[in-house]
Amino acid sequence: MDGPGFAALNTATETAPLALEVQGVSHSYGERRALDDVRLSVPRGGFVALLGLNGAGKTTLFSLITRLFDTREGRISVQGFDVRRQPSAALAELGVVFQARTLDLDISVRDNLLYHAALHGIAGAAARRRVAEVLDGVGLANRARDKARQLSGGQMRRIEIARALMHDPSVLVLDEPTVGLDIASKATIIDHVRNLSRRRGVAVLWATHLFDEIEPGDCVVVLHKGRVLATGERSELITMTGQADLRSSFRSLTRGTAPSPESDEATA
Repeated sequence: MDGPGFAALNTATETAPLALEVQGVSHSYGERRALDDVRLSVPRGGFVALLGLNGAGKTTLFSLITRLFDTREGRISVQGFDVRRQPSAALAELGVVFQARTLDLDISVRDNLLYHAALHGIAGAAARRRVAEVLDGVGLANRARDKARQLSGGQMRRIEIARALMHDPSVLVLDEPTVGLDIASKATIIDHVRNLSRRRGVAVLWATHLFDEIEPGDCVVVLHKGRVLATGERSELITMTGQADLRSSFRSLTRGTAPSPESDEATA
């Protein structure tokens, strides 16, 4: 190991077909460099945790992946489609859950989903059938006609995941999806997304600053001040830094203070 700049590449990530690939991506806000030569990949059906403090650049990266910002340096591809040159094809393969709540609170859950379906060219009976399927998948079929504002925070998150799956994407990216949720709601969201990856083969990029959301076999990408410091399975990062747990490994890599947890369970 050569200090915090090492990158321990996960063999499975290297050899499996890639669902999401970020190659040499940089981004600046004026003179401030928010991302610097970021490289990461998610294999098809894989679960990758993007671990970083608030302000590390996770949301900026998600804005580039989803085309909210234009990629000026580097390349991002979804299922082989360049998001800049083939945006329609790339975004058709991508489901997104942003950190901020994005449901229309004044219309029903069903209408929120139907509107999203229409944006992807799904209408009529096909859209209604798909709404029923995704609501059943998140266990909220009985809330279809309720206004979104009547839902709890955890239920809203589950609806946002259902909405992200309306067009049956192969890649799901989630930016701090459990922020502000209670322990039970967090567990439900995490379990549901992991099941999507394991059972349906959906590739997942999960951005977080909480250590308890990362399981032993997960591939972890450590992002700090806009740079990728390390990539590897959780156990690999712990071994390579010579530390006892992921929290200590993160501190070693960043040479700073680990994220302030939202709960006492945010340890690894």
